[in-house]
Amino acid sequence: MVSQKKIHRPLIEAVVHILRTVFEENGYADRVLETIFKNNPKWGARDRRFIAETAYSIIRQYRLLKESALCEDSNYYCLIAAYLTLKGFEIPSWPELQIDRNAVTTRHKALLGIRKIRESIPDWLDDRGERELGERWETELRALNEEAHLVLRANTLKNTSDQLMNILRDEGVETELVPGFPDALIVKKRQNVFRLKSFHEGRFEVQDAASQMVAPFVDAAPGSRVVDACAGAGGKSLHLAALMHNRGRLIALDVAGWKLTELRRRARRAGVDNLETRLIDSPKVIKRLAETADRVLLDVPCSGLGVLKRNPDTKWKLTEEQIEEIGRQQAEILDTYAAMVRPGGYLVYATCSILPSENENRINAFLERHRGMFEMVDEKRLWPSNGFDGFYMARLRRSTL
Repeated sequence: MVSQKKIHRPLIEAVVHILRTVFEENGYADRVLETIFKNNPKWGARDRRFIAETAYSIIRQYRLLKESALCEDSNYYCLIAAYLTLKGFEIPSWPELQIDRNAVTTRHKALLGIRKIRESIPDWLDDRGERELGERWETELRALNEEAHLVLRANTLKNTSDQLMNILRDEGVETELVPGFPDALIVKKRQNVFRLKSFHEGRFEVQDAASQMVAPFVDAAPGSRVVDACAGAGGKSLHLAALMHNRGRLIALDVAGWKLTELRRRARRAGVDNLETRLIDSPKVIKRLAETADRVLLDVPCSGLGVLKRNPDTKWKLTEEQIEEIGRQQAEILDTYAAMVRPGGYLVYATCSILPSENENRINAFLERHRGMFEMVDEKRLWPSNGFDGFYMARLRRSTL
C-alpha cells in the first residue's frame, strides 16, 4: 500500500461532486474545481492536491476505470474505488467504496492491450485519430493522457523570464526555464500561482509553452496594426502587446462580450496600453476593418484535441458531428475575416488541434478558394509528444495585386 494520510469523507464527496458535474451537467473540470475550492477555503494544500489529482485522473482514465471495475453509469464511488485500488491506496471501509480489488486488478491488466480502452477515449475518436494521423496517432494519444505542466509566460513589459524566476523564488515558487521557449517557465511543484504578489503585479500569465509560440509566429513588429480576431479572454493578445513593446495598434475582436471584459481586466494588470477591444455584434465590425491590418491572427474555434492534457473532459463532451460543425465555422471565419488583411499583409491561422482536417487541410481548401489572393509562407506543428500542448499555425501572405 502507498503511504498516505487518512482519506476523509468530505474529500471523496468533493470528487464525486466534480465527476457528477462534469459527466451529468456538462460542467468544465477546471471551473468546477475552482468553485469547490473557493467554497472550502479551510482545505489545506494536501487535501486540494488529492481532490484535483483524483478527479482529473478519473476523468482522464474514465473508460479504463469503468471497464476495469464494471462500474454502472453514474456510480462515481465505484470509479473512485477503482482508481484508489490501482494507485495502491488503502480504501476506507465505507459500503459505497467496496469492490473486488483482485478482480479489478486482473481486468485492468487485460484491458491495457486495447488502445481505445487503455487511453480511455470513445471508439469514434480512436477511429478518427487513426484515420487522420495514421501511425502517429498512437504516440500522440499516449502523450495526450499525460498530466500537463504548469507553465508561465513572463510578461516582458515588466520582466524577463530570468528576472521572473528570481522573483518567484523569493515568493517560495521554484521554476525552470524551457529551452526553445524564451518567455516560458515551468513551475516545478503544482500550486495556486494566482495568489502570488507577482501575479497581481502582472508579471506573468499562465500559458502553455506551445501556446506561447503563436504570438511570435504572427511576427508583428512594434508600431504595426494587428487584429486578433478570435481573441477570447486574450492570452495571445497580451503576448502580442508585449512583443510589440506596447507600440502600434492592437485590436482584439470576439463574439462574446464577457471575454472582452476579462481581457480588458487582464490588460490593465499586465500594463498593456496599445489594446482596443471590439465586440463582433454585426458583420459591419469586420467590414469596417477591411484591408486595414498588417497582421490578422485567427486563433479559431477548434476541437481542442491538442490540449486534452489540461482539458481531459473534452474527449467525453466532443462528438464527431461537432467536429464537422466546427470545421464549417473555421472555413467561414477564414473566408470572412481574411478581408481585414491589407494587400501585402499576413493572415495567421492557428488551432489547438492535431487533426489535419482542422489544420493543413483547412488551409489548403482556403487557398484553393482564394487562389491568387493568398499564398502559404510558413506553417508550424507542435505535437503533444514534444511535452506540451498540440498546436498548428500557418502564415499566409496576401497578394499586392
